[in-house]
Amino acid sequence: MRTTLICAALLTTLTAAPALAAGGFAICAPAKAPLSQTTPAVQAAMERARANLARPPAPLARLHTEGTLPGHGIRDISIKAKADHPITLDFALAWRVTGDRAYLDQAGRYLSAWADIYEMSFNPIDETGFDALILSYDLTKADLPTATRTQMDAFWRRMAVGYLDAMDAGPKNAHTNWQSHRIKLASMSAFATGDAALIARARKAYEAQVAANLNTDGTTFDFHERDALHYVTYNFDPLLMANLAAKANGQDWFSYKAQSGSSLPRSLDWFAAYARGDKTHIEFANSKIQFDRDRAASGQSEYAPHPWKPSAAVNTFAYAAALSPEYAALSRRLSEQYSRPAPAWMSVCLPSKP
Repeated sequence: MRTTLICAALLTTLTAAPALAAGGFAICAPAKAPLSQTTPAVQAAMERARANLARPPAPLARLHTEGTLPGHGIRDISIKAKADHPITLDFALAWRVTGDRAYLDQAGRYLSAWADIYEMSFNPIDETGFDALILSYDLTKADLPTATRTQMDAFWRRMAVGYLDAMDAGPKNAHTNWQSHRIKLASMSAFATGDAALIARARKAYEAQVAANLNTDGTTFDFHERDALHYVTYNFDPLLMANLAAKANGQDWFSYKAQSGSSLPRSLDWFAAYARGDKTHIEFANSKIQFDRDRAASGQSEYAPHPWKPSAAVNTFAYAAALSPEYAALSRRLSEQYSRPAPAWMSVCLPSKP
């Protein structure tokens, strides 16, 4: 009888298993071994982690920067609080590389502090930096206390469900970079939960954005609206992060083509001409958005007309190269030309990639 019950339990477990993505992680698989050697970017992250070991977390209950100008109280307070996110990732990277539990404890402390008080607004521009916390959780999850894992798993589930429900509820900014950031957060948090139903919803949202935001000639809606390659990278980067999460979990979103023929690879090929310097562009010269002019008038010179610099595409093509070797040469060229390495987490989570 006991043997029959055990076999029945195993059969139930095996039958239920496909409902979850392997491991329940966004991009950084928990089983990755420590690096045998570190890159300069990882070393810099470790130095920042050491410098911040005594720094306490400073979470806010709500972040808000979208649509604000320098000097606005909530903007300045939010920017200061957002500094916690990359610091948490530094701790997590240092833990993964060194095995020093001081870094693990700090990463867990920061994660728990934010999950404890933060009230999600589901404004993806305000909350886009939470991708650093998702990656931090990837890197530390297996070794965090059970209570922290339970807290964080519930937090990411709220994020995934909230963003997916928001996208299903109506068309607000459903074809701009705003939607791309929602897709990034929804996709990464969905994969972090390992919930196949949430992941399927995120994939559907991604495919809808490819059709709505990317044009058959490779241009994007945001490029025509803002007249700025700044908003091309700001649109591509979150879509690429969603693709990296999919690839890490054994799914191919990158090759998806909309019925119109638009696709992310086609748009990257269009953009590559600017990254290589074959084409140039004056940023924001004909933006249709008044806020861009307001920001320029407030002293934010990056929103005034100026030549776009290909150095801004370093991360974009680092992400793209991790998805397709077609972009590896351009990624290396940009990184070397501008002495800007790819994000440190890529070396730890994707060590076989450029």
